[in-house]
Amino acid sequence: MSITPQMVKDLREKSGAGMMDCKKALAESDGKMDEAFEILRKRGISIAQKKAGRVAADGLIGSYVSDSKDLGVLVEVNCETDFVTKTEGFQNFVSLMTDVVREKNPNDLEALLATNYNGKIVRDIQTDVIAKIGENLGIRRFSRIETKGTKKLARYIHAGSKIGVIAVFDDPNGKLDDVTSYEVCMHVAAMHPQYVRSEDVPESIVAKEKEIMLAQMGDTNKPADILEKILSGKVAKFYTEVCLENQVYVRDPEGKATVGKWLSKIDAAIKIASFVRLQVGEGVEKQSG
Repeated sequence: MSITPQMVKDLREKSGAGMMDCKKALAESDGKMDEAFEILRKRGISIAQKKAGRVAADGLIGSYVSDSKDLGVLVEVNCETDFVTKTEGFQNFVSLMTDVVREKNPNDLEALLATNYNGKIVRDIQTDVIAKIGENLGIRRFSRIETKGTKKLARYIHAGSKIGVIAVFDDPNGKLDDVTSYEVCMHVAAMHPQYVRSEDVPESIVAKEKEIMLAQMGDTNKPADILEKILSGKVAKFYTEVCLENQVYVRDPEGKATVGKWLSKIDAAIKIASFVRLQVGEGVEKQSG
């Protein structure tokens, strides 16, 4: 069967593969479009396997918050280079994965990859995108948060979609405005707290910090009660570094009020219930050279 330029063009648009690859696949399938596409997919799987060992430490954060502010999603999708993050194919994949998490509510990453969405398995969709863009990529992690009652969500996405934050606030009197909740999320993005409040820090973590503090102080002959006061002060400072409510709020013009105090000035009943902060490539060891 004669392979026409239009057939090659149609297969290229459908598969994203190169012209010669499409022409060869059509020749092998005797011009049958579906069979040619399947041939390219199988070759794409091979391509994806070859690229699987390459480090994907760049990428984008996909996000969603419902108009009613009771459902939020963050998804980190990684690729190898910043160039690919700017392509329509990669951005569409990030948006699609955000939609899948929002609609299907998978339990974990493996369940997400096994999800059937509009007749296709997510793992296969991912493989097709790898074959098309020519880089390793992968969904690294995601969070899907639902609230009810007096709780509501806020979101902040840092420029370039490299950092995403969703915070849950308990606002029983409806006093928390959208600007403040957004700016608290922005604070989380900038200051990277580990916990909401000091009570959330595990005792084992506090004990380890005290151990380090004592080692840094070296030999001391101070009385036990004085030593304990010194340690208490150092632990309090530690809380201002790792606990959101204890951190000095970046939007306070005087640079004095903590996030907790700032919210209390609006309404003492406002509490931060939780937050999620995803940063692209965080903890991934990048290749050099």
